[in-house]
Amino acid sequence: MPITYDDLMQVELGKLGTSVSDWKKAVAHLKQLETDARDGLKKKSDRARWEGVNACVTREFVNKTAKEFADLRTEADSIFQVLDDAHHELETLQKSVRTLTDEAGKKGYTVQDNGDGTVRVGVRPESGADAKGGNGGKSGKDATEEERQRYADSITRKIARAGDIDLSTKLALKRAHGNDPYNAGHAKYGSLNDAQAERALELAKKREGMTDRELTELNRLLRHNGREKDGEFATEFFEGLGGPRQTLEFYAALSIDGTGEDASKTRLTGVQDLQKYMGHALANATDPYTPQSVRGDRQHLPSSWGAEFRKLGTQQIAWERGMWNKPYGYQVLGGLLRYGNYDPAFLTPIAEHVTQLHQEDPHRFLSNKPAGSDDRYGFNPSGKLGSGNDPLNSVLEALGHSPEAAEQFFTEKPTAYNEDGTVKSGGRTDFKSYLDLFTGKDFEWTIDTNSNNVLADEGATSKALTFGPDALGHALEAAATGHPYDSDTIDPSARHSTAQAKLVHDIVEKFATNPDLLTHNMNGDLEDEETGPLHALRDSLGNIAADYIGDFQRTMYLENSDSKTFPVNGSPANLDFGNAQRFLGLVGQDPDAYSAITSAQQAYTANVVQEFLKAEGKSLTSEDGGRVGDLVAPGAAIAGIMSNSRADAIYDYHTASNAEYNEAAADNAKWVNRILGLGTEAIPAPFSIVAEPVNWLAEDVTDSVLESIDKDTTKEAERDAGKEYSNGRVAAADAATAALTSYFAHHNEIDAETREAIDRAVRTQAGVSHSDGAQWNSSGEGT
Repeated sequence: MPITYDDLMQVELGKLGTSVSDWKKAVAHLKQLETDARDGLKKKSDRARWEGVNACVTREFVNKTAKEFADLRTEADSIFQVLDDAHHELETLQKSVRTLTDEAGKKGYTVQDNGDGTVRVGVRPESGADAKGGNGGKSGKDATEEERQRYADSITRKIARAGDIDLSTKLALKRAHGNDPYNAGHAKYGSLNDAQAERALELAKKREGMTDRELTELNRLLRHNGREKDGEFATEFFEGLGGPRQTLEFYAALSIDGTGEDASKTRLTGVQDLQKYMGHALANATDPYTPQSVRGDRQHLPSSWGAEFRKLGTQQIAWERGMWNKPYGYQVLGGLLRYGNYDPAFLTPIAEHVTQLHQEDPHRFLSNKPAGSDDRYGFNPSGKLGSGNDPLNSVLEALGHSPEAAEQFFTEKPTAYNEDGTVKSGGRTDFKSYLDLFTGKDFEWTIDTNSNNVLADEGATSKALTFGPDALGHALEAAATGHPYDSDTIDPSARHSTAQAKLVHDIVEKFATNPDLLTHNMNGDLEDEETGPLHALRDSLGNIAADYIGDFQRTMYLENSDSKTFPVNGSPANLDFGNAQRFLGLVGQDPDAYSAITSAQQAYTANVVQEFLKAEGKSLTSEDGGRVGDLVAPGAAIAGIMSNSRADAIYDYHTASNAEYNEAAADNAKWVNRILGLGTEAIPAPFSIVAEPVNWLAEDVTDSVLESIDKDTTKEAERDAGKEYSNGRVAAADAATAALTSYFAHHNEIDAETREAIDRAVRTQAGVSHSDGAQWNSSGEGT
């Protein structure tokens, strides 16, 4: 029976605490008995001149007795250490779950036990919580649904962790005690982690022989312990495997076993989980900055592991005798690197080495791929962005999850590497930066798929050629923003570094001056346009633009680089106006990029307007309308560029539909919370999963974003009649006044005449600026 929510909430852990204290005392007493037996009884026995039967029997009996006292002390200490860790962790989990339950209760939510280790978070009818901007809101959706699900997921994860501790503790106590009541000290544990690592390694030794149930158990151990901050479990696990080569052999054997054509869905799911949890554990184990342990050291693998992985990267790896089709080390390692936030000292040299190997011979690692097999076969069981044959895709995806390593990779001078992964003495690369290399006209992307007839399938080939560029986008996004590309929570205290801002300046310039890299002419209707090789990364470029929305707003009307009115998040990117306009026009043709930029733009504009209104307060007059109009102008110009880009994508390039643009809006509304969290103290910072910044401002802006994106549509007849931006112009005006409406709704001290004058000025300026942006983009002029 799994541990349930009620079990964890109601269990009296004080009794376990008393047991821990008792075992601690027992260890002290047994240690004294061990000392007495060793220094007293045994020494006297050793000095005695036994003869006859006593020499053989009595002395041996004394020796065994003294040893048994030592074994009893070892067993008692193991039990104490395991129980002490379990008690501490269970107390922490219980306290956390009770805190989450109290927080949910204060918001009008109820936590209900499903009886299977999961919970459901509902709403008390009398609380009125379900009406908070929800069912009656413009979005037509219960605004509490996502927040309640976050509570449920967080509590469920903690219950699962408690279940893992319970099972691991039972197994450890059983092993420490053994099955022989007359013989003690069967296992020695310094912590619960020691016992869990021992069990994980015992399972790992079975490799492909693990049953599905055993693989699930191994994944559970890796999932709950592999990412612990102290790194103890992760380090012990990889050291226990034997080293870098043995790590690759183990993962290769399991990934191939679980992705073969004969593998069951259960087995495939098992190796997909193994890839994820083992990858996160490797990132943890190779991090030299894990917190100092109670023993005074830091638990992590030595730096030699990175060098050894690079050496093995170009060597073929075999895990069975007589293997014909042997993968290269980098193909296997790449599967693990796709998950986890890796330290730059470990990942950056690997990423550089792989990239340089690819530059020399793009097909080097594809020569031995198992063509003709089911495409789920490979070292990337997840199936995301390739089968795992090309390690370039893998390391770019790894950089996408490792912001520090990504920033170092793209902003520092490249280091040249030898074939074996060692640094090339005095060597220099023939490119200045990896951004230059990947955007070069001659750079070749590969088709990372095992499908036998992929070349005969034009659609499949085109899709496979987007895997690398998509991963490149993820890496650039992490490098530029300072957070993993797929992270849902952002630390608002983090600021763009000078190196990051310079990278974004270079990215904008690079693509603005080379638009053919991003063009997506899906149906070939435009004879003079070809689909660009990097069009698949436009969604990531859109996220970068959203993260730097202050920099883009500054440049629309040539605001000063030190502007306090339009603040930026950290170091300024100092964008060129023409490049910024062209860049936005290019990436805005992607629905995800369009909605990310639109959401960020409206949230940023709302911040700027609200800050001004708060500063002026009761002294606002109708004459301030022009000043507020100036504040919404940059955002409205960006909205105009977005309207034009959207129309181009739908009617010229035929790469998207209005429905796709509208559907992408809901997913990217998260940018509202991110930007508001960075720019105002009116809402709580989005540090935790339950402290999501949801209040009246966030709700109002989110509704405004969804409404404006829905309105920003153009029918073909309207476009033919030259009215392609009329709806977008109205949407921009409505969005610009949304910040005013929400502010005035909460500040009744502003008289009606002033509100009306400011509203009129804002609408007028928003319409003019929207037309500006649309015209800039339509004409292709950046001036």
